[in-house]
Amino acid sequence: MADTLFKNATVYSSGKLSLCDVLVSDGIIAAVGQDLCRDNCEIADLTGLYLLPGFTDVHVHLREPGFSYKETVSSGTAAAAHGGYTAVCAMPNLSPVPDSRENLAAELRLIRENALVRVMPYGAITVGEKGKELADLEGMAPDVIAFSDDGKGVDDDALMEEAFIRAKALGKMIAAHCEVSSLAHGAIHDGAYAAAHGIPGIPSEAEWKMIERDIGLVRKLGVPYHVCHVSCAQSVELIRAARAEGLDVTGETGPHYLVFNENELRDSGAFRMNPPIRTEADRLALIEAVCDGTLGMIATDHAPHSAEEKSRGLAGSLNGIVGLETAFPVLWTELVRKGVLPAEKLISLFTDGPRERFGFGAEIAPGKPADMTVFDMNASYTVDPEDFRSLGKSSPFEGMTVFGRCVWTLVGGKTVWKYEEK
Repeated sequence: MADTLFKNATVYSSGKLSLCDVLVSDGIIAAVGQDLCRDNCEIADLTGLYLLPGFTDVHVHLREPGFSYKETVSSGTAAAAHGGYTAVCAMPNLSPVPDSRENLAAELRLIRENALVRVMPYGAITVGEKGKELADLEGMAPDVIAFSDDGKGVDDDALMEEAFIRAKALGKMIAAHCEVSSLAHGAIHDGAYAAAHGIPGIPSEAEWKMIERDIGLVRKLGVPYHVCHVSCAQSVELIRAARAEGLDVTGETGPHYLVFNENELRDSGAFRMNPPIRTEADRLALIEAVCDGTLGMIATDHAPHSAEEKSRGLAGSLNGIVGLETAFPVLWTELVRKGVLPAEKLISLFTDGPRERFGFGAEIAPGKPADMTVFDMNASYTVDPEDFRSLGKSSPFEGMTVFGRCVWTLVGGKTVWKYEEK
């Protein structure tokens, strides 16, 4: 692999943006600094562009094995590369569910054979994600990033406590989909829009009551605990208080929760996800939480479905939208360009936050793999799902004008995505 000198970029390194160069040798970052020189290497002039660590998404659904008509490891990781991601963590709602070493092996094989970016799977907490008995946590532990029953909450208090005990013994985190099933028989937030349109709603309590229970287990047992897709103000307050207490608790939220409120819903499957988009007060609380560090990372919950499965409106469509290819430009447009967040803070939410919590992800520093992405922040375009590499096309951001185009993504110094003008 030829050495490459990336010149004149605005580089994010050690928490700061600065104009400098990056030298890559044999897929590894060899140097970061001003006016670097190297004989006999390729020169990549990035004048006017941003060179960033490849993003990490700790919450994606690659749908394979079992649901390859929705997405495959190949198409999902191509979408990740298209969006600037070099590392993703794959959720376990698959067939077979990775609830044992044997079932996990099928997913690991597909990842080895087909992934364009780095992929770490989750192992399920319970057998079949059915919430009845614990999965083979010990057998899966060496090969999973953490344990999660994403898509379902674990309602059984005693079973979740046992999962915490076993995860702690294995040195693994619990990443929880927090949803009390008895409260969650709805399609959208239980608010004004649901009442006006006669659609069953899901109250915020369905989320925060389970977070409250789980934080009690963290307090009792001292287990690292991560809250998936936080959507409401009450959840934010619980996580903020737990962190202030010194408990080992983190959380994530998604771009759609930071951009939309229930008043902007449309009767389209593109606005059907779980948890649902909630009130303006919830949206503002989530923005405050990413600003002050209560929520330390952005995760897309990229969840592709077929066109038919998303064609039944809010009430009838399956839960889940795609997000890998829009997350960063949408938030750069809505938060950075509007002065809500500094550029460095947004980049950190896509890079430092997930890497520091999960130990998985990129960093532009000497000795690190050259997992990097290049963005043209001045490029403006309209989000068109037909341009997605994902098989899923259902996005609430369709038709939005955004700034920030991913023009190049590299994993270990190897190009996995490069933009070409049509």
